[in-house]
Amino acid sequence: MLNIELIRNEPERVKAGVKAKKTEIDIDAIAALDTRNRALRAERDKLRNEQTTKSKLIPEAKKNGEDIAPIVQEMNRLKARVQELEEETKELHHRIQNELLYIPNLPSDTTPIGYTDEDNVEVRSWGESRAFGFKPKPHWDLCTALRIVDFERATKISGAGFGLYMGDGARLERALISYMLDLHTREHGYLEVFPPFVVNRDSMTGTGQLPKMENDMYHMPADDLFLIPTAEVPVTNIHRDEILKAEDLPIYYQAYTPCFRREAGAAGRDTRGLIRVHQFDKVEMVKFVTPETSYAELETLLSNAEDVLQSLGLNYRIIELCSGDISFAAAKCYDIELWAPGVEQWLEVSSCSNFEDFQARRMNIRYRSTGEKGTRFVHTLNGSGVALARLFVAIVENYQQEDGSIALPEPLQPYMGGQTEIRPRV
Repeated sequence: MLNIELIRNEPERVKAGVKAKKTEIDIDAIAALDTRNRALRAERDKLRNEQTTKSKLIPEAKKNGEDIAPIVQEMNRLKARVQELEEETKELHHRIQNELLYIPNLPSDTTPIGYTDEDNVEVRSWGESRAFGFKPKPHWDLCTALRIVDFERATKISGAGFGLYMGDGARLERALISYMLDLHTREHGYLEVFPPFVVNRDSMTGTGQLPKMENDMYHMPADDLFLIPTAEVPVTNIHRDEILKAEDLPIYYQAYTPCFRREAGAAGRDTRGLIRVHQFDKVEMVKFVTPETSYAELETLLSNAEDVLQSLGLNYRIIELCSGDISFAAAKCYDIELWAPGVEQWLEVSSCSNFEDFQARRMNIRYRSTGEKGTRFVHTLNGSGVALARLFVAIVENYQQEDGSIALPEPLQPYMGGQTEIRPRV
């Protein structure tokens, strides 16, 4: 959520940022509501002072034998008007807060300005695409032949956009999750948490999914709960409405969760296989940091995600997203994309974002430094560390062998009981 003072004091900056995010918001109308609200509050405060002054006249009037009826009448008039103003300012405050929930975060000063993914900027790449002595197959053919993902039965069970992992496919999925959790805990200093997979409306609003994107979420109306679209939601809400100690920052959390997204597979894109599905697994990294360190922390977050892919020997590239392609809540974002030779596509497996104080304002997460009276909002960051099923796809397609088997990257072999490759079940 943006600070109303920013709209009040720098409306042109806000308008430019909103436009860069490809969003249409009437900033002037919100500013007008704020101006009226402040005027009414000033009138209310003035009348309250008058009430206090009038009340002090009554004892003196009684002492002098004067008629206090006119004073009482005036006080009743003031009281009624103050009550009217209280109700009107309360309603205006609610309207302003609701309007603020629809305004996206402004892009950072270093975020490229652009409006489509063609305006994104490739920052760097790592590794080289594998040279095959045969034509690489897409993962759906490999997985079906090896009987490690059953697409037909998944559709029978749940409909299009789901996967049913079987045998070594299920083991590989579990191995990847365990490997990433261990890596981030041991090497990168994250505390593992295991959060709920359903959250309430306040939690979804806090991280920015609601109210704007409610139609993209899986909602359970009977309980007004939502299946999480990412672990970012429950994990970032751990400290909602809390004041943290400055000496406890930074705080690093990571969590494995399944993720649920209704928009997956929309518009007929990537509907085959595991590239775009309604349910997928992910290891998410979340940071709570001071404003002064947040952009350095973003680079470290990105490096933590890269370590996963480098250790698995996978060719990837890093894309800095332009203003029109970053999420509603992000100020700056990097995407990491893996090369999948079977489908001949770059597949996004991680988005590493700095939200600055946008989410913290919505969730009221602050910190206090020792010896200081006031509090400040923390900066929040998160990044996939990394997301499946696209990592699964990239491993299957990059490590496929000519006979249709899949070699397993060395770091995963201990998590697969020493297994070095996946072959068809006998």
